[in-house]
Amino acid sequence: MGDIALYRRLLREARPYWPRLGVLFGIGLLASPIALLNPVPLKIVVDSVLGSRPLPAFLQPLLPTAVTRSPGAILAVAIVLLLVVAALNQLQALVNKYTQTSVGERLVLGFRAQLVQQAQRLSLSYHDSRGTADSLYRIQQDASVIDKIMVEGIIPFVAAGITLATMIAVTIRLDWQLALVALAVSPPLLVLSSVYRPRMRRQSRRLKKRESAALAVVQETLGALRVVKAFGQEARATDRFVYRSTEALRTRLHLALLEGLFGLLVGLTIAAGTAAVLLIGVRHVREGALTLGQLLMALIYLGQLYDPLKTISRKAAGLQSYLASAERAFTLLDEQPEVPERPHARPLARAAGAVTFRNVYFAYGPDPDRAVLHDISFEIAPGTRLGVVGLASGAA
Repeated sequence: MGDIALYRRLLREARPYWPRLGVLFGIGLLASPIALLNPVPLKIVVDSVLGSRPLPAFLQPLLPTAVTRSPGAILAVAIVLLLVVAALNQLQALVNKYTQTSVGERLVLGFRAQLVQQAQRLSLSYHDSRGTADSLYRIQQDASVIDKIMVEGIIPFVAAGITLATMIAVTIRLDWQLALVALAVSPPLLVLSSVYRPRMRRQSRRLKKRESAALAVVQETLGALRVVKAFGQEARATDRFVYRSTEALRTRLHLALLEGLFGLLVGLTIAAGTAAVLLIGVRHVREGALTLGQLLMALIYLGQLYDPLKTISRKAAGLQSYLASAERAFTLLDEQPEVPERPHARPLARAAGAVTFRNVYFAYGPDPDRAVLHDISFEIAPGTRLGVVGLASGAA
C-alpha cells in the first residue's frame, strides 16, 4: 500500500474525531506566535538596557514615556515579558499534551474495536493458518500507531510547516541573506529523508513480523502447557522463544542504527547551516547592517526555524515504523471470511426450539466430490432428543 493511499485511509478512520483533531491542531498553532516572542526580552536587554537603542515598535505605545527612558524600568519590563512568555509556553504545552492524550486514546480504542470485531468475523481456518498471536499482536500493538501517526505525526508535521513559514518570513525581514543561507540546508535534508524512508519501512515490517513470531511461541507454549510439561519440553520452548526474540532484537538494533545515522546526518547538516549563518551574521554586525541584539534574535529564530525542519525530516523518516504497523492492521481489516454475510440478511430472532434442515449439502473444502451430506431434509420439534451417528467412522 502506497503512502498516499495509506494516509487517506487513516484520515477516513479518523473522520469521527476530526473536530477534536481540529482543536488539537489549533492548540499546536499557538506555539508559533509564542515562539516569536521568545527572543524579544533578550533583544530588549542587549539593545535598550545595555545599549541605547529604542524599544521595539510594538511595545512603545503600550508603555508610559517614563518607563521607556529608564534602563531599570526597561529591564523590569524585559524580565516580566520573559516570565509571561515562559508561562504561555508551559500553558500551551500542558493543554496540548492533555488534548493529545484524550484524542489519541479515543482513536486507538475505536480502531482496536474494529479489529476485534473483524478478528471474530474471520473464519477459523484463518486463525488456524496464521495463529491467534498474529491477530492479537495487530490488535494490541499495531492498532496503537493510529495515535502516533495522526496525533503525534501528521498534526505536528503540518504545524511544523506553518511554524517554518512564519520563521522564514521573520528571518527575511531581519536579514534576507541570513534567511537564504539558513534555508540552504533544506535540499540536503529532503535528500536524506527520501533515502532513509524506504529502508526504515522495510526494516520496520521485518521487525513487526519477527516480534509477532516471538509472541506466537509464548502463546502456543502457554496454551498447551500441560502437554509441554508432560513431555518435558520446557527448555525447548524457551529456546524457541529466545531464538525468535534474538532475531527481533537484531532487527530492532539495525533499525535503531538507521535512525541514529539519520539523526546524525540531520544534526551535522543543521550545524553546518548554523555555522554559516553565524559567520555571515558577525560580518553584518561589523558592517553595521545588524545590531548585536538583532543578531542574537536572528540566531534564536534560526534555532526555531531549524526545529521545524528537524521535526519534518525526522517525522517523515520516523513515521515509517508506524506506517508499517498501520499496513498490518489494515491487512487484518481487509481479510474476507470464507463464508461472507449475505448483503441483506435478516437478523436472527430468538430461537423457538424447532430446527428444520432443507436440502442440506456439506463437503470438506470447495471440492463437491468430497461431499459427505447429500440433499438432507428433516424437522426436529421442540423438546426432541436426536442423536446423529457417523456411518463410516461410527463417531457420534
